[in-house]
Amino acid sequence: MVREERTEDVREERRHERRRQARTRLDQPRDTRRVILPRPSYDPEAFGRLSEQIARFLGTGRFLVYMTGFIAIWVLWNLFGPPETRWDIYPFIFLTLMLSLQASYAAPLILLAQNRQEARDRVNLEQDRDASARAHADMEFLAREVASLRMALGEVATRDYLRSELRSLLNELEQRNLAPAEESEDEARSLDP
Repeated sequence: MVREERTEDVREERRHERRRQARTRLDQPRDTRRVILPRPSYDPEAFGRLSEQIARFLGTGRFLVYMTGFIAIWVLWNLFGPPETRWDIYPFIFLTLMLSLQASYAAPLILLAQNRQEARDRVNLEQDRDASARAHADMEFLAREVASLRMALGEVATRDYLRSELRSLLNELEQRNLAPAEESEDEARSLDP
């Protein structure tokens, strides 16, 4: 029993602390009204999701078929049904009223769904923009790296360069080896009378 009272006291202290912090926040105006009845709260996301579901249904062929069937039955019943059971005679004022009411509720629901979709599109666009900026930065980094590798490779001896250098050295060595042999032949000829 004592333990339950302590937990209730702790809960009450936490509630009091939250209220005190809520009152001292500078980024929100103070509520100076007395609250007799608490203001009803609702989840705006739940209402938004419901409006999107309704808007999706209103945009389907199924809705058009249902609405066309409903109106056709209404008109046929009120034109050809038994006179004592007709509730909306020829100008169909009540039908017009119902369709106007349906349209007056459908339009704001569709607009709310469009606003929510626009907000999602904006977030997706920002994410795509960020991903594109990161990809662009990565590409620039890789281009710089490739350029530096090319510059470094420009200073490295390539296979063709090595071949040409080795050929020139080989030619030079062959000329040196041939030159002493020719000199010795020339000396041998000069010594022979």
